[in-house]
Amino acid sequence: MDLIQKELLEQVADLHEVPAGAYNIRANGSAAARNTTANIDIVSKEDKDGIDIIIKPGTKKESVHIPVVLSQSGMTEMVYNDFYIGDDCDVTIIAGCGIHNSGNDLSKHDGLHSFYVGKNSKVRYVEKHYGSGDGKGGRVMNPETAIHLDENAYFYMDTVQIKGIDSTNRVTTADLKAGAKLEISEKLMTHGEQKATTAFSVDLNGAGSSANVISRSVARGESIQDFHAKISGNAACAGHSECDAIIMDQAKVSATPELEANNIDAELIHEAAIGKIAGEQLIKLMTLGLTEAEAEEMIISGFLK
Repeated sequence: MDLIQKELLEQVADLHEVPAGAYNIRANGSAAARNTTANIDIVSKEDKDGIDIIIKPGTKKESVHIPVVLSQSGMTEMVYNDFYIGDDCDVTIIAGCGIHNSGNDLSKHDGLHSFYVGKNSKVRYVEKHYGSGDGKGGRVMNPETAIHLDENAYFYMDTVQIKGIDSTNRVTTADLKAGAKLEISEKLMTHGEQKATTAFSVDLNGAGSSANVISRSVARGESIQDFHAKISGNAACAGHSECDAIIMDQAKVSATPELEANNIDAELIHEAAIGKIAGEQLIKLMTLGLTEAEAEEMIISGFLK
């Protein structure tokens, strides 16, 4: 891999060298490296572009890295990755996509990740998106995630996009059986004329299931953000969604909550807050010797941490 691709890997997957355990590294539309283990198999799909990741029941303390990098201007792709996690597992999955575009043509990555999580399993899923390059061609990324949780399964999703993506449509759907638990943490920053749409839709189908969806974002320049979150309580369950956004310059942010209670014992909450950086926060930091710009950056960094 060239230096640009290696830089992208560091940004989206914190990879400075070949990772331990199972991995599949995709670069410019093809597999650049792959490794399987005794408990984790990775198989190329035959009917479409993508891979199947099969994790055996009882697999504990293992990880899978599946980053994607694009460094050719004008390249577009659609990738389908399916994860089959057996019962009683405890695993970490590191994904992410980086696009470097120094040309004039559109570069675009669309991906659908589907997770089938077995009973009593725990999954930590980390997904980072990053763009770079000084070309006039756009950097577009449309990630879609579908999460299916069996009884008493737990899924934590940490999704981050803080630089360089001109347009993104981020879609996450989930359905939960009895006792299953979903936690999602989204961190997003847009600037310039970038556009970002986020849509969450969660169906709490089983008794005792729960979901906690939290989004924190910063909109700068003339960028536009649109946030949607729907939680449907179809059993005795608990659901919470929260959208907190800092708006700056001439940016625009909208947040649309939707709660649907289809069971008398469904407890659903939504919170949303959009506003500028508080003046007293800036003044306090500036009295410590920071410039206004430095104070803003410190506040933003802490907000998105």
